[in-house]
Amino acid sequence: MWPYVVAVLLALFLLRRWHRERQTVPGLSEKHVLITGCDSGFGNLLARQLDARGLRVLAACLTQAGATQLRAATSNRLQTVLLDVTSSKSIADVTAWVREHVGDRGLWGLVNNAGIAIPTAPNEWLTKEDFVKVLDVNLLGLVEVTLSLLPLVRRARGRVVNVASVMGRVSFF
Repeated sequence: MWPYVVAVLLALFLLRRWHRERQTVPGLSEKHVLITGCDSGFGNLLARQLDARGLRVLAACLTQAGATQLRAATSNRLQTVLLDVTSSKSIADVTAWVREHVGDRGLWGLVNNAGIAIPTAPNEWLTKEDFVKVLDVNLLGLVEVTLSLLPLVRRARGRVVNVASVMGRVSFF
């Protein structure tokens, strides 16, 4: 009996996988996605993957070195911009830049990926500023970027994806 159950479950899994791989999004090459935190890690990898799939990626990097490295490794569909999510002026400048690039089509996707970790040290060694900096980047920056770009996302009936790490589940106290 168990071999049949396992065989049926495996067949269903493979059928679902085959079906998902055959699905396509129409007009993918005309859709724009903004990703924050593209200097390294997941944001960098996601920008490369989406560029390889034909999307128009707007990659927001914190440093010029990160932007240059990413641009060199991708096609000319990917555009980079410098963004500090803790600076309201930087967010406003990037919002205007994105508006120029997407025009009336709007923003099909916004991936809030920029984030930092708490310095690894005993709590007695950390200051209030250490915690405030983490909240500024990981929470308040995400909120401000989302609020400023939401009209463009709505215009395209797009999606917002917020990336978090396992560090949100770790207690330091």
